[in-house]
Formats: sequence, C-alpha cells, structure tokens
Amino acid sequence: MYQNKIKLTPQDILEKNFKIDTRGYRLKEVDQFLDDIIGDYEQFLEIINSLEKEKADLLTEIMNLKQELRNSKLNMEVASNSRSSGEVTNIDIMRRLSQLEKMVYGSRNSELNEDSE
Repeated sequence: MYQNKIKLTPQDILEKNFKIDTRGYRLKEVDQFLDDIIGDYEQFLEIINSLEKEKADLLTEIMNLKQELRNSKLNMEVASNSRSSGEVTNIDIMRRLSQLEKMVYGSRNSELNEDSE
C-alpha cells in the first residue's frame, strides 16, 4: 500500500553517486549520513510490512467475527421462531384437548341423562 508512495528504496540510496566538485561536501560525511538514511528506510519498511500483515490479520478476524455474529443471529431467530411455534402448538393442542374432552364428556353426560329418564 505505502510501497507505491515511497520513491527511494534503501538500495537506491546506497547506489546513489554524487558528482564530485572541488568545493563539494566531504565524502565520508555524505556516506555516513546516507548510511543513517538507509538504516531508517529499512526500519520504516519493516514497520510498514509488519503493520500491513497485522492489518490483514485483523481484517480476516473481523470477517470471521461478522460471520459468527450472522450465524448467531440466525440461530437465535430460528430458536425464537421454533419456541414461538412450540408455544402456539402447545396452546393449540391444549385447545383441541379441551374441545375433545367437552365432546367426549359432554356426550357421556347427555347419554347418562337420557338413560336416567
């Protein structure tokens, strides 16, 4: 990601040749300074690479957690729906049972009343 924005690599800095002028800078000082810059660039690249890897790992973890959350929500909805349907089914069963009892015991009561007359 950041690699495209960085113009120089440590190798580019190392291989840079300056023109020598009679009034130029001291070569040892320039070389020492460039060595320091190279070291910094190497550190920057290591940091960037490790952060990019960490970012990729975190994005993968986020995707996994989002998928887990979706699955959990779906499981919760299924459980909620099945529980609701179970209550409705139980209520329906209780109503049907009550109606059957009324029919059975109601017919027995009417039979008993007819027999006693």
